[in-house]
Amino acid sequence: MFQDRYTLAFKLYPYERSADQDASTPERHPVVVMGGGPIGVATALDLGLQGIPVVVLDDHEGIGMGSRAICFAKRCLEVADRYGCGKPMLDKGVVWNVGKVFHDDRQIYDFNLLPEDGHKYPAFINLQQPYFEKFLVDRVRQAQAEGAPIELRGKNRVDAVSVKDDHVVLDITTPDGAYQIEADWLIGCDGASSPLRGMMGLDFEGREFQDSFLIADIKMKADFPTERWFWFEPHFKSGASTLLHKQPDDVWRIDFQIGWDVDRKEELKEENIRARLDAMLGPDVEYEMVWNSIYTFQCRRMREFRHGRVIFAGDAAHQVSPFGARGANSGMQDVDNLGWKLGMVIKGQAPDSLLDSYHEERAYGADENILNSTRSTDFITPKSDISHTFRNAVLALAEQYEFARPLVNSGRLSVPCTYDGLSLNGPDALVDGPARTRVGSPCPDAPVGDGYLLGRLGGAFQILTVDADAPEEVEEDGVVATRIALSASDDASGALGERYLGSAKSGVYLIRPDQHVAARWDSYDDTALRAALRKACGKGV
Repeated sequence: MFQDRYTLAFKLYPYERSADQDASTPERHPVVVMGGGPIGVATALDLGLQGIPVVVLDDHEGIGMGSRAICFAKRCLEVADRYGCGKPMLDKGVVWNVGKVFHDDRQIYDFNLLPEDGHKYPAFINLQQPYFEKFLVDRVRQAQAEGAPIELRGKNRVDAVSVKDDHVVLDITTPDGAYQIEADWLIGCDGASSPLRGMMGLDFEGREFQDSFLIADIKMKADFPTERWFWFEPHFKSGASTLLHKQPDDVWRIDFQIGWDVDRKEELKEENIRARLDAMLGPDVEYEMVWNSIYTFQCRRMREFRHGRVIFAGDAAHQVSPFGARGANSGMQDVDNLGWKLGMVIKGQAPDSLLDSYHEERAYGADENILNSTRSTDFITPKSDISHTFRNAVLALAEQYEFARPLVNSGRLSVPCTYDGLSLNGPDALVDGPARTRVGSPCPDAPVGDGYLLGRLGGAFQILTVDADAPEEVEEDGVVATRIALSASDDASGALGERYLGSAKSGVYLIRPDQHVAARWDSYDDTALRAALRKACGKGV
């Protein structure tokens, strides 16, 4: 079958017998991650780089076939950069910032997702998920060589879990038979159909949309630009809507909206996929079909992401439609949020209750993604004649008038979540400070010297001062925040001042380990900063 011609499969962690399998009693591990996909490996990398021993259990031995997720957003790349693997992703990926929207055979408008300079990473890259995973695993191998206590176990399938008050017992099957281990903490990163969720009798809440989309990845030489092109009711009649993206290796992703009442087996036949492709590309374009799939829109999440000593992340915790690239990108934000909190709890620097804020913040992010994804789905797939008429009227207006363009929704693309009004936030006391760096926001990048600001942030609490004085280090209840002293004049482009001062003359920011703003002031206030640091660690005011 043509699906096997371009699998991008990598066998990266083949089965090896572990010492745990020969132990007379189950060995206890600080953290066990269930699932070796991108979110599971990233979780292990985050914790391992903190010096926390972590074991990843995966029922496979590496990366599966097919491109699957392909759009990785700026914030996701910034997280990967902090882990030490952002550059190879950027080098391999296809960079794009521009998208175009069409109706029938007419271009309605175009948009630029990153119209400003002064960022290390672009708005998006397109990169097949297996490559993304491979670069994460490559970084794990490098970190292991440097002493990071990370272990990847392939062909270790978890068959049962028993959740205790202070640990979890796991029953595991391998090619050499069964064994048990214990975990102080178990992180479920085992995907949308999560076996762990099923073992615990947990489920999703939300909606499944009654429409089907056919993915066709093809390899071809084409002169399409490296942009996101989306057609509503395309003139080539291959589907009710169509999406086109370029990937590395001359591979192109095409999504066709094919309807709900379809025979999936028939739709997946090579000759039927080719008929759609030929209608779109023309009969003279040569291409090779390399991977295909059919999916439906799901907008759902777990009621709670934390269940005692078991915590869920990524698609195991929440699921959204692919339009908008909110799946893997949101999962990486889960890792970014969970890693530092679990690390502090394990090291005794924060109370166990800090982990409750993981659910609070990431459920907030999941709800934001679900809302945007649901709105996209309703616009792309109108459910009544009236909604279809309204949708097309909006498209007609958008072709002529700029005010209507924000109403067009071909998939609101992933942006990082701002944790407005949530429990870890400290005071926002920078008078007239920029909205984009308000408390709860992820820090935007800016040029600093011969590098970028985000390259100097992250991994620990930090005090960012811009044209303001502060101590070089503040320790509060065992947690240290170190100062990064900058001046708006350090950036000749003016981006640093515009993004962190606005009309203020000086600014002091308390930055969390995940590069989110915990609090900000116009000048240093020792009492206020210490209180904000305690609050950000889950220790109250």
